[in-house]
Amino acid sequence: MAKDKIDMELPEVLPEHIGFIMDGNGRWAKKRLMPRTFGHVEGAKTFEKIVRYCRDIGIKCISFYAFSTENWKRSSEEVTAIMNLLSQYIVKAREHFVEETRIVFVGDKSAFPEDMRQQMISVENDTRHFDKMTLLIAVNYGGRDEIKNAAKLISRKVKEGKLDIDDITEETVSEHLYTSEFPDVDLLIRPSGELRISNYMIWQCAYAEFYFSDVLWPDFLPGELNKALHSYAARSRRFGGV
Repeated sequence: MAKDKIDMELPEVLPEHIGFIMDGNGRWAKKRLMPRTFGHVEGAKTFEKIVRYCRDIGIKCISFYAFSTENWKRSSEEVTAIMNLLSQYIVKAREHFVEETRIVFVGDKSAFPEDMRQQMISVENDTRHFDKMTLLIAVNYGGRDEIKNAAKLISRKVKEGKLDIDDITEETVSEHLYTSEFPDVDLLIRPSGELRISNYMIWQCAYAEFYFSDVLWPDFLPGELNKALHSYAARSRRFGGV
């Protein structure tokens, strides 16, 4: 298809961790006089294309905001549709183990049915040794909720005498986040024209470069990602220095 065409070369400098806020599925469907659930189906196809492309070009870590702690407020029909797509992906993921991508679900899994939760854990365990790329899927995830949970874990250690309060550092907090094993976000991408990060990895994005696009997520194919990569490569990252 024409819109799958990648019309530019990759830049020399690539981010280690790209975060994606998949936004615009509902609007994409509405523009086509289709139900919002149809947009999520098409968005899931784009997700798979972007995952495969990132692996092919050598990105080491990618993360996707699949379902937030606030998304439960959506209609039961839409929540059910998203849960079904997530369940289908968990099953389908096993077909792609040959690609040697580690898969980790970040967020509070306790809200999901036991069978789905066990499937997530099984996929995580079975891909733990893969090292071509790491794919983080944020489900029932919220940045503030994640920091709250980290604070509870740290507080418990202080209470039990396993940690002195004066020894708590930024590294201590990072080590108690869902993403403790993985690098902070270098490039955060949000399509659909919205200019906010919506509570996504707010700790990990402290020094991330942001890239916003008016393209709705189902149309955010590899060619669009290349535009974001070129924008990233042209920036000077000083991390507070001169």
